[in-house]
Parts: sequence; structure tokens; C-alpha cells
Amino acid sequence: MKADLAEIVADVCSSVEGQIGSGRVADYIPALSRVDPRKFGIAIMTCDGETVCAGDAEEPFSIQSVSKVFTLTLALERVGAPLWDRVGREPTGSAFNSIVQLEHEAGIPRNPLVNAGALVVTDTLLDGKNPSQAINDIVAFLRLRADDPAVRVDAEVAQSESETGDRNASLAHFMRSFGNLNGEVDDVLSVYFQQCAIEMSCRQLARAGLYLAHAGSDPISDEQIVSEARTRRINAIMMSCGHYDASGDFAFHVGLPGKSGVGGGILAIAPRRASIAVWSPGLNDVGNSLVGSLALERLSALTGWSVF
Repeated sequence: MKADLAEIVADVCSSVEGQIGSGRVADYIPALSRVDPRKFGIAIMTCDGETVCAGDAEEPFSIQSVSKVFTLTLALERVGAPLWDRVGREPTGSAFNSIVQLEHEAGIPRNPLVNAGALVVTDTLLDGKNPSQAINDIVAFLRLRADDPAVRVDAEVAQSESETGDRNASLAHFMRSFGNLNGEVDDVLSVYFQQCAIEMSCRQLARAGLYLAHAGSDPISDEQIVSEARTRRINAIMMSCGHYDASGDFAFHVGLPGKSGVGGGILAIAPRRASIAVWSPGLNDVGNSLVGSLALERLSALTGWSVF
């Protein structure tokens, strides 16, 4: 399996080589605008523990909205089904930071993977805790899942997020006006900006997401992280909402649950098979990694891992 997978990864890398450097980095966040767009990494960890990496798979990058998958996991374990009273499970068809639907839907975000929904999720993790405790819980969870204590928050990126986060602040205040944000807005934003500024490598990210490929349990440590039923629901939301208004296109071309971030990373899950992380900072017109999406499309075609 490993040798075959290594050959497939080599093919994937070759297929996107001419595109590396394409797209536009997230220049609206100053700290991300300086990232080299010519970076490309891929890591695959299978449910039997085999790992194949290529390119810049060991270089840490800002995972940004990929963090929302892990905070959703934590929130569901903490509050359970009542979370869905505060956030929906439907695709938006709108930009990730849109405020339009919130007004029409009484401050209830469409899903937990858009910015507004992720702010509500973060709010649940803050309940009874201060911001330092909440972000420490998130980082600790990712360190355990990645099996690597090196996972950390990039303070420069977090500060850059804070300085350019007016739209997120607006979303938070708007939801609080509807009674759908319990914590202080500044506290929620502090944790949210820091969780988005967590940096991980493709190898670490693939390892961290492995429980989502194995019915909620870590196949290496045998620890049950979340229930099988809850894992299916998280993967379903990733499939329908993980790439914002391009989620349908990603499902069409790749056919795997996935979550993108404007740092250029994508976590994709092949249920019962593998966790896959790709990173290429250049984004397409809808804010997803251009080369990363192409790489996953090729990988899905070669492996037959599409869920369809």
C-alpha cells in the first residue's frame, strides 16, 4: 500500500508542478501576504498508520479556517446537540464572511464552518473560561491529535488577524444583538483570531484529522475521540459547507469531505481510508487553494477514494 501510494503521490505532484505558484495569496491579512506562493506540500496518513509526504509537507503554515473542524469537534463534545439551536447545517451560497443572511435569519449562522458560525462555536468553548484557557484547550487538542507538542499559535498572524478583523467583529456584534453570542465580543474574537493563527505542517494536519477517517477513533492510539455518528455528521458538514460557496464544486471534482483555509491549506477525509492534507498558498477566486484543489482532484481520481 505504501509503495503504491508513494507512486500515486509522485504522480499528483507531477500533475500540478506547472501550476505551482498560481493563484493569489491572502493579501488582506498582512502576515499571510508575505508567504511564498511557490510552496506546495502534501501528506497522506492512512488508517493503518502509513504516511506518505511530498514537497513542503514538513513546513508549518497558518491553518486558518481548517481549525473550525477541530473546534466544532470540541464544541459538540462539550454541549452536544443543543449547539444546533444556535447554528445551522446548511450551505450558504455566500462568501465566508457574509453578513447578509444573518439579518434574514435572526442571527443564526447557516453552518459552523463559515466565519459567523465558527464564532458561535468559539463562544461555546469560552463558556466558563477566559480566552487564555479556551485557546489553550484548542491548542492542546490539536497537539494531542497531531501527536506533536510543536503545534502552536503564530502570534504575528494572530495580531495581523486582529488588526484586519473588522468584518468578523461586525458579525460577532450582530449575532450578540440577536442574543446568539453569550461571551464578550472581544473575548470571542481573541480566541477566534488565535485559533485561525495556529500553524501546522501537512504531516501534522493529516495526523490530526485521522480520527475523522476512522469513525471517530484514533487508529494509532485506539482512543475514541468522538462517536461514529458524530463523526459522520462532521464529515457531512465538511462535504456540504467546507469550501464555502465553492463546496458543491469541490464535491463535484474531488468527492471527499474537506475543509479549506485562506492560508492555502486543505484537510480532506477519505472515510475508512485516510486523512489528507495539502498546502499551496495561492488561492483561486473563491478563496480556496488553487493547486491544493487540483492535487486533491488528481489524488481522488487515482485512488478511487471519492465517496460517490
